[in-house]
Amino acid sequence: MSDWTPPALPPGVPLYRAIADAMATDIASGALPPGARLPTHRALAEAMGVDLTTVTRAYAEARARGLVEAATGRGTFVADHARKPPPPVELDLSMNLPPQPASANLAARLARAMAGLTRRPDLSQLLNYQPSGGGEGDRLAGARWLSGRIPDLDPARVLVTGGAQACLTTLLTQHLAWGEELMTDPFTYSGLRNAASMRGLYATPVEGDGLGMRADALALVARNTRSRVVYLTPTIHNPTGITMPLDRRQALVEVARQENLTIIEDDAYGMLADPGPPPLVALAPERVWHISTLSKCLTPGLRVAYLVVPLGSDLPMVRTHLRATAQMAPPLSVAVATGWIEDGTAQDILTAIRREAMERQQMARRLLPLGSMAAHPQGHHIWLTLPPPWTDRHFAQAARRAGATVIPGTAFAMAPEPPPRYVRVGLGAAPDQPSLSRALEKLATLMRHGPAVEEDVV
Repeated sequence: MSDWTPPALPPGVPLYRAIADAMATDIASGALPPGARLPTHRALAEAMGVDLTTVTRAYAEARARGLVEAATGRGTFVADHARKPPPPVELDLSMNLPPQPASANLAARLARAMAGLTRRPDLSQLLNYQPSGGGEGDRLAGARWLSGRIPDLDPARVLVTGGAQACLTTLLTQHLAWGEELMTDPFTYSGLRNAASMRGLYATPVEGDGLGMRADALALVARNTRSRVVYLTPTIHNPTGITMPLDRRQALVEVARQENLTIIEDDAYGMLADPGPPPLVALAPERVWHISTLSKCLTPGLRVAYLVVPLGSDLPMVRTHLRATAQMAPPLSVAVATGWIEDGTAQDILTAIRREAMERQQMARRLLPLGSMAAHPQGHHIWLTLPPPWTDRHFAQAARRAGATVIPGTAFAMAPEPPPRYVRVGLGAAPDQPSLSRALEKLATLMRHGPAVEEDVV
């Protein structure tokens, strides 16, 4: 059965989830019997003509549903107990999305913006190729958007890109050769881990505490490895929710200067924190590559992010790397983003999303067991510490059966054997607060009463 491939997959469903759904369907029909061996990740990716990351995520989804089991050195097999498909999930809390409150009026604003583009005299230019890194007007708008967090920002240092993931891939390609080491937090953004893996990079975790990465630990790792690049998310860290205080940021910058380190600062959530400490790029403009995406503060559908390059950077070379990675940012999306920044719409949407995020965080604090969650009061996710005897994977499976998908903490782990005690819960994907409240109540029941109550909350 190791030659299994899914049938035609339905449109409109994330590909990784559609693959896992196909597994569930074939298991329920008997086409994939218990104990059947599935293809390797790479073999299925090649057979389907998709990237390896998608298949890896599909297998992880299937494991979270209890459909398959992995045996080290032997492969992946249909689980013995996987005899029928799981009930449909009522609410997917796995995605870290910004909420879309009615006050943001996002759909109407987007409709007006797109209609406005069709009336522009330069529409034909927008439908053509654009300069890699963005045109002058769009870079000016990006600098304006970032000016509240990065004072006196020169627009010449701002490049417009097709999302934060494209920026990360570009920077890893530019700064690290195949097989080199990248310093990170012990738990970090899974997209960074995937990008590093595709580049053949090794992640070296640096110890931290409740305030984020420790400066002394960074200095120790830097002096004992060849790594000269460190990846940080200092504001509303994904997944732990930590926001570094100013003195911790200053200490890390001082180590970076002493050890001649390059810092990649992922500021995906920085715009949500109001007020927040200055970003690292404002403290060390000569060595910080700063990424600020619109995905978490406006909408991921725009696929627009701004890259602030260090002082004295070789801009033509950076543009070349960006072009090789993603050619250009999507011109229509960039035009919408620039228009929204210039007329104040972007700030209005951000204000509405920030307010809604605060209300959802307050709801989570009311409903979940006291002291169990770490989060920023304006963030889109929470980091739950599970009580014994729960493990992250067992809890994620139980939560799914109860109707709420969460992400096991091991999905973010950079160390080989992290303690399986955490899950990340996204609060923004819920369409409204009542549906989020129902899902959080189910998680709270599981946490308070343990695995024995699992069937009662389905």
